[in-house]
Amino acid sequence: MNFIQVLQVELHWNRVTVRKGMRELQSGIRCCDYFKGRGRNRVEKSLPNLLKDITDIVKPDSQADPTFRTVKLYTPITVKKVYQFLIEEKGYSVLELPTIRTVGEKMNDLNFHQQTVAKCLPLKKIEETDEIFNEVHRINREADSIDGVIRLSMDSKAKIKGGPFSRGGKNRLENKAYDHDFKPDWTLSLFGIFLPFYDQSYFYFSEEKDTADFMVDCLQKLWEQALKPIFTPHTLVINLDNGPENSSRRTQFMKRIVDFALDNYVNIKLAYYPPYHSKYNPIERTWGILENHWRGEILYTIEKTLGMASSMTYNMINPEVELIEGEYSLGVKVDKKNMRFYEERICRMRGLENWFVDIIVRPTTCKTIWNEFHTVHEYNIKKTG
Repeated sequence: MNFIQVLQVELHWNRVTVRKGMRELQSGIRCCDYFKGRGRNRVEKSLPNLLKDITDIVKPDSQADPTFRTVKLYTPITVKKVYQFLIEEKGYSVLELPTIRTVGEKMNDLNFHQQTVAKCLPLKKIEETDEIFNEVHRINREADSIDGVIRLSMDSKAKIKGGPFSRGGKNRLENKAYDHDFKPDWTLSLFGIFLPFYDQSYFYFSEEKDTADFMVDCLQKLWEQALKPIFTPHTLVINLDNGPENSSRRTQFMKRIVDFALDNYVNIKLAYYPPYHSKYNPIERTWGILENHWRGEILYTIEKTLGMASSMTYNMINPEVELIEGEYSLGVKVDKKNMRFYEERICRMRGLENWFVDIIVRPTTCKTIWNEFHTVHEYNIKKTG
């Protein structure tokens, strides 16, 4: 045991400190610590809420990669605007905020990218697009800030085809795969429900079609398994895109969603994203992660497909996965006479009737989450009893 080890054991000194002291004795020069030379602390140490505030500003306006080849989130908001929002909405002062360049670097660290990517641009834009986005963002912010209100994001994924297909990727194992999927051995429908505030996702697979009945059955399962026993909400805010099966004008979907609200005594607000902008729906981000998770894998069996889906993570949280049994038929409709009963129990926003629908079945004190047209709905309730 040398001299340094003796001092380390007997006096519990760090060996680096002992060596520094011995050099000082030998050279006669006192070594001064220069802690400032080690670099500055990260800005989040002095501003612990900065990353969360940036996420709150950018995340609602971000969209998933439409090709699902990356897990990047593209945002149309510039760094300069984020900097302004931090001052105007989050209460930061110019003196305490870092530079605009640092804010941009933090956005990149959070996986928000400001690049203009042609493949991510929407194909079309209708006249009401900006107004719809403003209303969706307002509703989402209020839903996330009010107790008793849970926000959901729902959507169906493209058919999953099983067989010896490469799924657009490569695998470390030397498995032979086809570069096309014209004749799959089987197909699965996948419907997902995502809780953006909690980053929790639920995947429901079926060998049948992803119809309106299938979607609401999945919502009912989620209500019984998680929403009611864990959160006990009085209101559900549901983000969707206007697909053919979950459109607000799809009679079977509206019938089932009203029945769901009445049976479970819960208010529902449907908030649809604008046409051609479905990639802004939060659940699309989980589809991108899922595609990258099983890219290159050979999905020979349904069991492997379910296992691969359950092993993916979104913000380090695994999804709940379930295979739904039962038969679902396409083209189920409700005639006008019976649909009148359900239309009297819903209220549509004036001017944006196709995108914002309220179903109020119980009294609520959070009137701010409903628009000015909730009084019309209360009148309908009194009229119909």
